[in-house]
Amino acid sequence: MTDRPTLIFVYNADGGLFNTMADAAHKIFAPSSYECALCKITHGWISERCEWRAFLESLDQDVEIMHRDQFRARFPELDIALPAVLRHHGGRPEVCVAAETLRACVGLQPLIERVRAQCLC
Repeated sequence: MTDRPTLIFVYNADGGLFNTMADAAHKIFAPSSYECALCKITHGWISERCEWRAFLESLDQDVEIMHRDQFRARFPELDIALPAVLRHHGGRPEVCVAAETLRACVGLQPLIERVRAQCLC
């Protein structure tokens, strides 16, 4: 582990090819009921937005992307609403952008501003 914290972006969706395809269909056919605000903002119907990838690569932080099933397997003691952004620097990860804040973001730029303001201290 490095001396710098890791930002963990946790999607409110399970990983795997089948789940990815089901999520893509859900976003196309019933976008208003899709449960992952983080995915709605950072991904198109299938793939990650180039601007989001560029932002993540520009950070002077370690970044980890996790799906709900991976997060719960790794941190079973954490009972938090998803999606979320967490800051992990040894010990227990702490939420720096909560689910309700992510749901309030109306686009990629507001999300990036929230992450900068709340996670990069």
